[in-house]
Amino acid sequence: MELLTQTISYFSENQIELWGTIFGIICVWFNTKENIWGWPTGLISVGLYIYIFLNAGLYGDFLLHIIYVILGIYGWYHWLYGGKSTDALPVSYSSTKELSILVVIGTLGTLVMGYIFENYFGSDVPYWDAFTTSFSLIAQWQLAKKRIENWVIWIIVDVACVGIYFYKGLMFTTFLYFVYLFLASWGFIQWRKSYQQHKTEKVIA
Repeated sequence: MELLTQTISYFSENQIELWGTIFGIICVWFNTKENIWGWPTGLISVGLYIYIFLNAGLYGDFLLHIIYVILGIYGWYHWLYGGKSTDALPVSYSSTKELSILVVIGTLGTLVMGYIFENYFGSDVPYWDAFTTSFSLIAQWQLAKKRIENWVIWIIVDVACVGIYFYKGLMFTTFLYFVYLFLASWGFIQWRKSYQQHKTEKVIA
């Protein structure tokens, strides 16, 4: 009975987090389907989480979600108009060079932001916050480009986020990233099928 009371209380006191969670799940589900509606629903979730993370003292995630707004608008446009002629933007793999550069950028970003969060913002999880911030940006960029590897990066980031948000007491968000983990795995499988289908259609054509 006490657990039920606490659950109901948490729901009533954290409506913004609840709606951010709902729109976040809808967004990623649309993304796994290569559906353009993933971008506008994602922007709603991002807007809500800008407020949530600022209040939770997760400054990396706060800054990350501000940049997500920019990448969300770019991704929305690129998915609509980034393909050849009237074709939709196809799923593709990153080159080895591109992946290597992104890993180096992500690692350097983690070290630099971790130092800043620890020494200037007083974060109690500075390098974990920096890691998820840095590599989430890379994953979001890859998503906007429709690179299959975005889902692999998201899987790694989501595992880290589940631990961070549980530690911070953000229960809805912990649940959200747990769901994200499964959706990212599903997205990887679906996008590989899409890539193979597009490749087959090109050969036939």
